Amino acid sequence: MTCLSNGSGDSLVPTKKTTLKRLPQRASYQRHIIYQILDEGLVCHVGFIDSNYPVVIPMTYGRRGNNLYIHGSAASRILRAASKAQVCLTVTLLDGLVLARSAFHHSMNYRSVVVFGTASVLENLDHKLSALRAISDHIMLGRWQDVRKPNSIELRQTLVLRLRLTEASAKIRTGPPVDDEADYDLPVWAGELPISLVGGEPVADPRLVSSIELPGYIRRDQTD
Repeated sequence: MTCLSNGSGDSLVPTKKTTLKRLPQRASYQRHIIYQILDEGLVCHVGFIDSNYPVVIPMTYGRRGNNLYIHGSAASRILRAASKAQVCLTVTLLDGLVLARSAFHHSMNYRSVVVFGTASVLENLDHKLSALRAISDHIMLGRWQDVRKPNSIELRQTLVLRLRLTEASAKIRTGPPVDDEADYDLPVWAGELPISLVGGEPVADPRLVSSIELPGYIRRDQTD
């Protein structure tokens, strides 16, 4: 199968790479679900082949519309290699541990996205700045407006890659453990242990000017 999506519509068309073979009922190709998972995550893992060796690197990222953006040092051999290769980008959100009555049926509740494609280097200055803002807004919405923007030297030192969301799928597990019927009467506690990522109390830089107050977008992020 080939991907028929051109970036429009409510769902992506499954391809040979994105079609789930095991537990296909957990798959979703709906664009809004894929977007939600990507927007909630903070770290992606990017895999590709470099000099006949597999490489997987964790990175921050940002999304704008149907595009994902990653960035790093322009001198990075690894990032340069990723810009010339087919890549696989993944994001996983852990929602809980699933504790079953048998060791075999233990699991996790999660939401994950896998994206396939070829990353392209953003050369246009305006597109590059827009992508860097998308990454900044993804990490902390509102931060870009406060900080000093990258200067010309910093922009030359930064490589920004774009990966279009045309070949992607989500996989989701929710709910309690599924044990063998004969095991439900075992005297073993079973259930779910929810897990969530929660921000702590902000710690000011020791060199922060004392008159500068905590921005409202950080206070809001603590309560979201």
